[in-house]
Amino acid sequence: MSTAASDLNKPPREFDVVRTIVWIFGSLVGISILFTIVRLCIRKMKLSTTTDLQAGIHNPAIVTAPPVQVWQLVDAATMERFLHDMAREKSIRFTAQELHSFTMNYSTRLGSGGFGVVYQGQFPNGIKIAVKVLSKSSDKRVEEQFMAEVGTIGRTYHINLVRLYGFCFEHKMTALVYEYMENGSLDKFLFSTETPKIEWEKLQEIAIGTAKGIAYLHEECQQRIIHYDIKPGNVLLDMNLSPKVADFGLAKLCNRDNTHVSITGYRGTPGYSAPEFLLHNYPITHKCDVYSFGMLLFEIVRRRRNVDSNQGDSLDWFPKKVWEEYGNDGLKDLTMEIGIEEKDREKAERMFMVALWCVQDSPDSRPLMSTVVKMLEGGVEIMPPSNPFRYLYSVSARDVVGTGSNNTTTTSNDSTWYKDSTPIMGKYEIQMATSS
Repeated sequence: MSTAASDLNKPPREFDVVRTIVWIFGSLVGISILFTIVRLCIRKMKLSTTTDLQAGIHNPAIVTAPPVQVWQLVDAATMERFLHDMAREKSIRFTAQELHSFTMNYSTRLGSGGFGVVYQGQFPNGIKIAVKVLSKSSDKRVEEQFMAEVGTIGRTYHINLVRLYGFCFEHKMTALVYEYMENGSLDKFLFSTETPKIEWEKLQEIAIGTAKGIAYLHEECQQRIIHYDIKPGNVLLDMNLSPKVADFGLAKLCNRDNTHVSITGYRGTPGYSAPEFLLHNYPITHKCDVYSFGMLLFEIVRRRRNVDSNQGDSLDWFPKKVWEEYGNDGLKDLTMEIGIEEKDREKAERMFMVALWCVQDSPDSRPLMSTVVKMLEGGVEIMPPSNPFRYLYSVSARDVVGTGSNNTTTTSNDSTWYKDSTPIMGKYEIQMATSS
């Protein structure tokens, strides 16, 4: 009898099944809702930067003064196709009216050069900007600079690269919109007598930061970016004197399988450009940026230009002097001569050694920029460099730099440049292969 009563108190088996199904269904619905909320939050975080920049940009209250007529592109259809492809990237396309408002009718001029004039401005949300208005010209180099800037720096983001917020391309206006760098370019701190000098320890940080920015372009982007114009004027400093590589008007993208590119004419700035640019049909690789950085490094240590214009007709080329002093075990004396304090002399000697490796006449002998960063940061023993200026005494520079018809390269590993007891970083090899 008690067994029968117990059976009567048990819920039907069908009720257990229904309750289980309801519980499973409810759990699935809850998980789906939670997943959707997480996706929306992540998407909102990714778009937050763009949203902040666009906040207030398309305000109907913006002043509608006539835009400044700048230049008219020859092939507008080609440019529109290019901009359509770039629309998938992060950069924002602004209107001429918006830029007119951001710059308060271009009231504050920051400087000029590189086919344009740069003005200071500000987004409605308070972010300061620098607007480079490209000059009115039928010169194809203006068009090439615009596409180079948007097509390279517009694809990247790194703490040591100047940020391109967006651009404007209209019938009467073509401009590039960058983040504003409060302290301008490095050259005025190195060469101007009117600008306060930067502490030498900070200069070393600037050198390392610049090297990291170039290393990112060469080794971490989906497509390698060659800058072609590394120099003090193209290293900008923010309010904390942190460096950012700028001015990508000569830059080019190249696939990693074909690391050399075909160049027509001389590129870069005399005094910083690699010697292979002087050779006809010689394959140009990203190692030309390494050479330019080496020349920049000499100037950072010395805080003066490599060529002393006060010497009249005599050529006082500082990099050659560094090599001669190194060969005579005189680097320490040289650091004393140029006024470096005792506490910084060992670091200065290290920077000279790195610079001598960077400016090797053969591109194959120059280290990768990631290797340059490692050597500058210390902790490794830098190997003795060979004479980087043999081409100055050679009958034919090609005999020193290499033969252009030979598209193979001698592979070097990091042990060529430094000695380290710890596992060394992976090396990105150069493949100087032919490409159309």
